[in-house]
Amino acid sequence: MTTATAPATHVPSTPATTGVTFGRVMRSEWIKLRTLRSTVWCFGIIALLTIGFGILLAFTVNTGGTVDEESQKGLAVNVATLGVNFTQLVAAVLGVLIISGEYSTGMIRSTFAAVPARLPALFAKALVLALTTFVVALVSIAITALVTIPILSGKGIEPHLGDPGVLWALLGGAGYLALIAVMALAFGAILRSSAGGIATALGLLLVVPLVLQIFASLTNAQWIQNVMAFLPSSAGGKMFELGHSAAAQAAAQPPAGLVVLDGVQGLLVLLAWIVVLLTTASVLLKRRDA
Repeated sequence: MTTATAPATHVPSTPATTGVTFGRVMRSEWIKLRTLRSTVWCFGIIALLTIGFGILLAFTVNTGGTVDEESQKGLAVNVATLGVNFTQLVAAVLGVLIISGEYSTGMIRSTFAAVPARLPALFAKALVLALTTFVVALVSIAITALVTIPILSGKGIEPHLGDPGVLWALLGGAGYLALIAVMALAFGAILRSSAGGIATALGLLLVVPLVLQIFASLTNAQWIQNVMAFLPSSAGGKMFELGHSAAAQAAAQPPAGLVVLDGVQGLLVLLAWIVVLLTTASVLLKRRDA
């Protein structure tokens, strides 16, 4: 008697490409970001305020006479980046909501289940948020600069948008907004609360500088002014401040002992804030339950 044997079945091996990669995590975070209603609203407000405040300032500029070339460049930069002083608050709110919203809805558990290492998810959120905010801010600033050229020309101001210093200042304004959004994201990851994260971020950007300014004016203490120079808003503001000529800088030397940062130093200070906050968020993210 012979026994029939079933033919061996070949089970296809699972391709090695099904693992979690940083590129796939970034793609996932990009999908989340662009499908959130808060993202659309915040980016829309950033564009609207940037263009609106720029046009408003361009119409109200009063030179009062002949303006030298350096002053014309400075006015053009001020007009294009005026809105950054207001839209930084919107960028901070968006940065907090990107991660605190997942904690409030419980979606963060799904995120960490898909990315067990957790840190790639945090860094992907930060990178996607920074790139998207930078692009939106840069487009808004560029539109503002182009729209206000005819208005400024009618007032005897001929902006030199092709000047390297002007271009760097406009790029700095967009970069500042992107970095503020990432800093706020770190606050959201640390506090895991929308209210707490937004209050902390806005307090650091608005309340702390105001309080220190009051104390500095009352006491004339130089050390308070030096502390203020290293706040995120003060240091980051140097990123979109047009550098003056060597003659102008020599004529406006600060008092001895007073810290005055330039654009590069301001960028480094703001990056230091972000590194410290993201490092803190990373440690807490690994130690705490979702």
